[in-house]
Amino acid sequence: MTRNAPSELGEFLKARRAELSPRSVGLPGGAVRRVPGLRREEVAMLAAISTDYYTRLEQGRVQASEPVLNAIARVLDLDEDQRAYVFELAGKEPARPRTQGVQTVQPQLQRLLDDLGSIPAMVLGRHMDVLAWNPLAAALVGDFGQIPEKDRNYALMVFSPAMRELYADWESTARIAVAQLRREAAHNAGSARLTSLVNELSERDPDFRRWWAAHHVAARTVGTKTLNHPIAGTLVLEWDTLTCSTDPDQQLIVWTAAPGTPTHEGLRFLASWAADSHEPTRGTTN
Repeated sequence: MTRNAPSELGEFLKARRAELSPRSVGLPGGAVRRVPGLRREEVAMLAAISTDYYTRLEQGRVQASEPVLNAIARVLDLDEDQRAYVFELAGKEPARPRTQGVQTVQPQLQRLLDDLGSIPAMVLGRHMDVLAWNPLAAALVGDFGQIPEKDRNYALMVFSPAMRELYADWESTARIAVAQLRREAAHNAGSARLTSLVNELSERDPDFRRWWAAHHVAARTVGTKTLNHPIAGTLVLEWDTLTCSTDPDQQLIVWTAAPGTPTHEGLRFLASWAADSHEPTRGTTN
């Protein structure tokens, strides 16, 4: 928690309760009030905490637990951004919803993919599902369009025989993928999709079972991969991750190479080869 976070939290809660009327939260309206909004004791009662505790919270003299913050957020009818802000000020990580809808690629990411003709790129969603890709990514990594939608997942692909041949240092790539998937588990606790994915990989591959049990975690950031590509030859690619601001569960992954390098020339050759086999580039996953 930052130095001014407690007072900022208190001021924010005061401002939010000032915007609510007793009737809006199911309480009798009563006489006209000198101060607009809900009283501290009313918020405390509706959140099932003591008035003294809530008062000290607004005064910055106590740190609230996650259940208390959730209760207060409910009483004050905070939207998703406001709730996240409260948790941030309190130094807590807001719990993610267990029920998640069908995820589709954001339109602006799709437009960006469509314009990246010379750079391999794809969009990963929750659980490392592949939501969209451009033709050069398909030419580089694999024919996503021929993979059943339920199996269109980067972690599943990494543990395929084709990927073992493609990546020069497959073990390092696979270990990183497992660590990234382990981090996904923390962000998507209780996800049926993730549970099914981990079970499938555990049954299929002893390496995955061993590395999953090690509980290493990694975020998708930047790195370098060497590919033994059957058409373009050896490619040493730098990869980077761009997170979508409108849906942080979607990330654009791009592979690039410095101009003038053999890999850059190899990508240009691969792009020319792939130009004649453009395929559908989007999908939906749960």
